[in-house]
Amino acid sequence: MTNPSGAFGSRLRATACLLGVAVAAALLPALPAQADDLREREYWLEDYGIVEAWETTKGEGVRVAVIDSGVDGSHPDLEGVVVGGSDVSGSGQPDGQLGIGEVAEHGTLVASLLAGRGHLPDPPPSPSPSDDEDAADESPSPEPVATSGPDTYGRGSDGIVGVAPESELLAVSVWIEGETKGPNPAGISIDAQIPNAVRWAVDNGAQVINMSLGSTSPTWPESWDEAFLYAEQNDVVIVAAAGNRAGGSLQVGAPATMPGVLAVAGLDREGEASRESSSEGISIGVAAPAENLVGALPGGVYADWSGSSGAAPLVAGTAALIRSKYPDLSAAQVVNRILLTAQEAGAEGEERDTIYGYGILDVAAAVNAEIAVPEENLLGSMAEYIEIYRRGAPAPPPEADAPASKPTAADIPEPEVPVAEDGTGTSGGLPASIVLGFGGLIVVVLAAGTFAVVRARRAALSNPMDENTDTDSLEAAAEPRP
Repeated sequence: MTNPSGAFGSRLRATACLLGVAVAAALLPALPAQADDLREREYWLEDYGIVEAWETTKGEGVRVAVIDSGVDGSHPDLEGVVVGGSDVSGSGQPDGQLGIGEVAEHGTLVASLLAGRGHLPDPPPSPSPSDDEDAADESPSPEPVATSGPDTYGRGSDGIVGVAPESELLAVSVWIEGETKGPNPAGISIDAQIPNAVRWAVDNGAQVINMSLGSTSPTWPESWDEAFLYAEQNDVVIVAAAGNRAGGSLQVGAPATMPGVLAVAGLDREGEASRESSSEGISIGVAAPAENLVGALPGGVYADWSGSSGAAPLVAGTAALIRSKYPDLSAAQVVNRILLTAQEAGAEGEERDTIYGYGILDVAAAVNAEIAVPEENLLGSMAEYIEIYRRGAPAPPPEADAPASKPTAADIPEPEVPVAEDGTGTSGGLPASIVLGFGGLIVVVLAAGTFAVVRARRAALSNPMDENTDTDSLEAAAEPRP
């Protein structure tokens, strides 16, 4: 499954521009008047069991890496959420908090759905000065604003609250090129950025990795194998978006096709498979909301958007909730809890569907259900894949060690070279001259017989029989004499 250098990058570029299908639509100022509206529009919090799951955990103690275009940690809903970061493109900020590439806002949108904490509303404006001091004294004082409870869920009733609002984020920025921004100015290809980003996230304590990016190809560069294997060996959950038909992804694209990666398909507002904000493929693990989303943008504003890249952080946040409640579960078991508690959807009687995967995300069940969870990842293993499908690749050369003394080899004489025998001698078979002689003899016998028959026929024609000839005497003459 190798690709020439840059070939995968062009496939990734083709869909990156549409990971957030409606990023530029309906920018909403972060004003108190919009606060209740924003929170109410997060329909997935109630409809998919997230609020119920919060009765148990909100993701405290879990670190999630967002490999994307960069995350603005200064947004009111993300203050204190981003605890570290890096840029692997060479074109961003060292802490990964500068939006870069074709859709620079994308990473902040993703981060807010995953771990947004909301914020307190701005205090009401002070009353205008009045000459009537008595009237000023009678003015009611503003009531304190609740910072927790069923109506806030996060740090306040304003802004966006994510699935795991008490988790921590690592911002890892990558440059995804497109028609507007073009190729990475630093010249580092996406083929190199992705494995570097995965390795950095693992080395810096990520327990979950969210990758809301994808391609139009199900294959991936072989250079990615070792990085994803490294994540698997270090017990890290990787969640990836399945892709969007609106962006040209009719089938699931890498990295969502890689073994062990939890690929997330998109649903519309009614919980049905999305036509534009999803794709299809045998690697899909689960489906989550991908339409009519609202998220945070850099600069303290918000936007309506759609795309499977919005569904992925809802699932990554669910993984964070599970890892928080069940710290002893392996990454494979975390994935399996999400799959085995999903609500059945798609083809009846089929355990896994090419549109919904194992079913529709049920966060409350994934966190609270009492089920037996298999230890092996139901979505496969990179280690097994490499063993089976990369076996033909040349093994790396061994490290050079001090040459050991070689034992003296036994003195073995050179074997004698056989000499061809004379063809006239016996060789256990018939010489060629004998074979050809028998052939000539047969030809001579056949020729002589033919000559005799012809001669006899001519003699018979030259002496025709008389009508009075006694046939009995002819028969008698024909008999052999004693």
